[in-house]
Amino acid sequence: MSTYPRTMPTHPRMCRAEVLRTRRLSPSFQRVTIAGPNLTTFDDAGYDQWFRLFLPRRPGEALMLPDVAGREWWQSYLALPEQHRPHVSNYTVADLRRVSGSVEVDIDVVLHWDSTGHLVGTVARWAASAETGDELALLDQGVLFDPPPDTSELILVGDETAMPGLRGIVRHVSSKARGRVLVEVPCAGDVERWRAPRGMQVSWLPRDGRAQAPGSRALAALRAGPPPDPRSYAVVVGESTVATGGRRWLVAAGLPKDRILFSGFYKAARTADGARAGASSVGSGA
Repeated sequence: MSTYPRTMPTHPRMCRAEVLRTRRLSPSFQRVTIAGPNLTTFDDAGYDQWFRLFLPRRPGEALMLPDVAGREWWQSYLALPEQHRPHVSNYTVADLRRVSGSVEVDIDVVLHWDSTGHLVGTVARWAASAETGDELALLDQGVLFDPPPDTSELILVGDETAMPGLRGIVRHVSSKARGRVLVEVPCAGDVERWRAPRGMQVSWLPRDGRAQAPGSRALAALRAGPPPDPRSYAVVVGESTVATGGRRWLVAAGLPKDRILFSGFYKAARTADGARAGASSVGSGA
């Protein structure tokens, strides 16, 4: 049996692109807009479409990319000389537009800072310092959101790293969709206005400086809410604890495991007293 999701493209294409512009979207998000002739072959699948993001190992360095054969690329990637092997991370399409025959893709990157005030993570540092013309590449991986046809309600839960994916799902679901969305963000300045179906309730949960681990407010809100209908479909993504803890609660509440999409994008760093704070790495915005 194939281990690939049925929504993953069979023959994804590696698309070279360049930075078009970049701007601070909110206190915790940097938006990088990219463009390039290759992006005309990048299919817009909507929902929580994600991709592999390839960046040069060092700023200004030529981007060396692996060969892609069907869905296979990893062995070719490992075969590249280590000193030139690009950085690769998983990210979500924040938005895609066709403008005068060309394609623009927005990538929303979460910004985390360590205790000394330095940005954490290769992609965060790239996003904050990217300049027009900088090289990168995308490898489309399709969508993960795949509710059964008999889904009665949607339960969408995540922290800031999940926000672009949850936003995309809410944007693309049917106007008749019903359910609830729990989105945790670092601060009130990160809250957005989403145009959601009338039957979808979106709740924003800013931490606003509280000494709470990323994802803890979203997980608490899920547990405090009503139990899921057995025909619900849930998406629980973000920090590892909210993903696994949310799935565990949903299963205990009666939701079958095959109706839950969960993914831990990263693990929060631990302080000296063992509490989780900040992020040691951010693997996706999905």
